[in-house]
Amino acid sequence: MDITSCGVLTCLTARVRIPDLSDFAAHRVENDAAFEGTAVPGLRAEFFRRPDGERVESVGRYTFEGRDLLLAWGYVDEEHCRHNAVAARDGRWQPPVDGCPQVELIRDGQAVVGLAVRSPSGEWVRVRR
Repeated sequence: MDITSCGVLTCLTARVRIPDLSDFAAHRVENDAAFEGTAVPGLRAEFFRRPDGERVESVGRYTFEGRDLLLAWGYVDEEHCRHNAVAARDGRWQPPVDGCPQVELIRDGQAVVGLAVRSPSGEWVRVRR
């Protein structure tokens, strides 16, 4: 799904817009990216940056086996994300909200097999192998 497909008017909440990644430079990519220090098979994290005065903006786009899951953004000098947006089951971005989303690992016994992200509406978006 193209990051801009939700449209500017449907991706606004309290003047927060989902970042247009074409305005950012690719910074790094992690396959089987880690969440809280634990690798999640199938989770890809792509990080983008751009200068903003004396600060640097950062966006993380998380996909699971090619499906958009989560965007989180803010500034590199901040400990946590400033805003986030979760992809709904239909693939459209839900409106962005402040802070970091609630995220949990999905396990099969001891093995990590996926991730669950809680959307602003309270729905858990689960992805797993």
